[in-house]
Amino acid sequence: MALGSQPYYEPELETIDRDELRSRQEELLRRQVARCHERSALYRSKLAEAGAEPGDVRGLDDLARLPVVTKEELRADQRAHPPFGTFAVADPSEFRELHPSTGTTGTPVNTIWSARDVETITAVTARTLWQFGVRPGDVLQNAFAYGLWVAGMSCHYAGARIGCLVVPTGTGIPTQRQIEFLSGVGSTVIVATPSYGLHIAEGLRERSIDPADLPLRLGCFGGEAGAENPSTRAKLEAGLGIEAFDYYGLAEVGPTFASECEAKAGIHLAEDYVVVECLDPDTRRPIPEGELGVLVFTHLTREASPVIRYWSNDYARLATERCACGRTHVRAVGGIVGRHDDLVVFKGAKFYPSQVERVVRSFPELSDEFRIEVDAGGGTLVERCTVVCELRAEDAGVEPRLVRALRSELGVTPALRLEPYGSLERFAFKAQRIVRS
Repeated sequence: MALGSQPYYEPELETIDRDELRSRQEELLRRQVARCHERSALYRSKLAEAGAEPGDVRGLDDLARLPVVTKEELRADQRAHPPFGTFAVADPSEFRELHPSTGTTGTPVNTIWSARDVETITAVTARTLWQFGVRPGDVLQNAFAYGLWVAGMSCHYAGARIGCLVVPTGTGIPTQRQIEFLSGVGSTVIVATPSYGLHIAEGLRERSIDPADLPLRLGCFGGEAGAENPSTRAKLEAGLGIEAFDYYGLAEVGPTFASECEAKAGIHLAEDYVVVECLDPDTRRPIPEGELGVLVFTHLTREASPVIRYWSNDYARLATERCACGRTHVRAVGGIVGRHDDLVVFKGAKFYPSQVERVVRSFPELSDEFRIEVDAGGGTLVERCTVVCELRAEDAGVEPRLVRALRSELGVTPALRLEPYGSLERFAFKAQRIVRS
């Protein structure tokens, strides 16, 4: 069977029996823990903290004995042992690429890829592209940021590996140029952040370009929550004339290691690449399948800068039953619900920006942009909360309906301010939805 006609990029691996997958994971885990203990002062101290030796981690259940590692711990290790910290365990002669985290929540964490890491990440990313329908011969317009932000690079490598013509537009060109490439080159697939995808759709609308006249057929959107949000997905699909899918990754773990398949039943996480846990945010103990918890990742095959039990701060619900597409790897159903850092607690109610997004983008009278203004007290508990939106045109009837919809979704009524169209900043990179004043 020709590669382009296959439903899976790596059929045997993607549909593997879960017992066999677990066996493979445990073998790789034992090697990784022993390797990190031998070469990393950080992980020797983490095992010592748990009173454990490498031989004590024989299977996945033993991971719970080890403490999690946080981004701040990686930052501290990096500060104490510049520039890469002791969690970079490969020999420097094997280093090939440096990819810091974005730094949107603090000092960037330097992560290193070895030559084999580049190959692994390319293969995993190619699998994620294939999952949502990318095939040889597609023209892939890569509107993820290039350079230090890593998703652009991984998608570029993977698109070329599949056999696509890759158009590396990135985020550094005007929206008009993105549109020119969509129409002039004939891009069939686009990857971008949801915010940038909506901004490009806005540009099409402002120029009276019918997306049905473009060859574009697919889009996958990551770097922030949004594509699995029904109202955002609907706007992306209508505004760009495509099927829209969700993408997920972390610089410290893997830039692009989870995407939706054509069943749109959650993002498939590459479990041959990482062990995925879902933990209670307070007790840090495993939670029952289907309940909301924080994702924790352990590298199985990363060489240069592996992480063991990395606390992602991202909330999701996991499901392990076989997907309708036939894939068996675990899925985050509904995608990433939100980041712990983005949780807002206002008048006793807890909510995430994605919930505000769901409401705002369901109103055709409003633009796709919004922000949430809170006081500068720090942390999640706020005393003042204002949702700021843009009106496409004056509409006296939208405000009371919007207030009711926000109250229904959030369980609380924030203040509301409606601005003229074009007042709020547009983002090509990750949108900053919470503004602390």
